[in-house]
Amino acid sequence: MEAIKAGDWRRAEGLSERERALCTVAEKMSATPTRMVEEDWQPLRAIGFDDKACLEVGHIVGIFNYLTRLADGFGLALDAGTRAASESGVALQPAEDAAIGRELREEKEVT
Repeated sequence: MEAIKAGDWRRAEGLSERERALCTVAEKMSATPTRMVEEDWQPLRAIGFDDKACLEVGHIVGIFNYLTRLADGFGLALDAGTRAASESGVALQPAEDAAIGRELREEKEVT
């Protein structure tokens, strides 16, 4: 968990070969997408990903990058519950999830 918080997934213990391959590709595609070459997909291909599976990974990475940039561009901030979960490493509980949804609906009604 500390390795992930520090932004160094390579030091994270317990990641499977599949998870490491996905992180490798996602990191390169996120940081330097214009430098992606066929060899960069090799970690996924080595564990059986075909063209369709690689395309799906690319779509997911791209969507997450897009949504993050969009949120940043609009200055969106995490709600208090999500921020606390992020900082503590303790996942939100279903009741908290429902409360957050309720807060969002109430905010929407006010505006």
